[in-house]
Amino acid sequence: MGIDKASVRILLEGLEAGASFDHVLTIGRQELHIKKSELTSLLSRHGIDVSSEATKKIFSDASGYCEPLFRFLGARKVDSLDISTFEGASIQHDMNEPLPKELSERFTFVFDGGSIEHVFHYPVALKNCMQALSIGGHFIAVTPANNLMGHGFYQFSPELFFRAFTRTNGFEIMKVFLYEYPWKSAVWYEVPDPESVRSRVGLKNRHPVYLIAWAKKIASVPIFAQPPQQSDYAAAWKRSATLSDPTQEQSCRPPFYKRYAPAWTKKLYLTIRPFGSGLYKKVSPADGLFRRASKLKI
Repeated sequence: MGIDKASVRILLEGLEAGASFDHVLTIGRQELHIKKSELTSLLSRHGIDVSSEATKKIFSDASGYCEPLFRFLGARKVDSLDISTFEGASIQHDMNEPLPKELSERFTFVFDGGSIEHVFHYPVALKNCMQALSIGGHFIAVTPANNLMGHGFYQFSPELFFRAFTRTNGFEIMKVFLYEYPWKSAVWYEVPDPESVRSRVGLKNRHPVYLIAWAKKIASVPIFAQPPQQSDYAAAWKRSATLSDPTQEQSCRPPFYKRYAPAWTKKLYLTIRPFGSGLYKKVSPADGLFRRASKLKI
């Protein structure tokens, strides 16, 4: 787990969007996995002038870890939470267990740079991250999506984050991104909410893919009082219930192509159907099709 070039990019994007780094909590103590030249270039690209001496100081003070970087970006205090203190985490807690009350709504920014996919009780760990934030605070996770089997317990679908970080749970999604690794050929894509486009959003490809989820806490409410449900199934259940009322049958029927068209025409329809600012687009060098909202320009 650590902060690489992608993580720094999204942190700077969050900073520009108004995220407060006043009191940061990292899940696991995050190492710095970025070159000095890359960091200087990224800071400059985001309008942050930094001398080579200042950049060197970030790395020399870090002893391999991220706290000086967050302090450079405005953090007053940086804590790290882990099951063990073997890497010097400031807070010791097993994320399989509920968050202690004294840590609830204490932090303005929570960053998971590839930690909680290693936690067996993932919903508990995710809820802990959400509870740790104060109202107005931001959560960013950089986590495995595709072709990283064996890295942790899990790889994740964007659907999980769209369904977890809802207003019902006191959150709103800012952005969800996917990007392929390695960096030299990486293209970032913004992921649409499957509920809003009424379709599953999937990706088939040959390279490791990371998912970045960015959410903001807007209210203090019970989290996961009702477990999230996958959007297409929830829509099907609602449609089925409505179809039992004859007066609603026509308005709730699935589209014609879903009822009668053969599989190849369905795929063709989904390939050419307009969406947002783009179309279903093949992610090079991918095998499958991916619904693209827009490229991330950072």
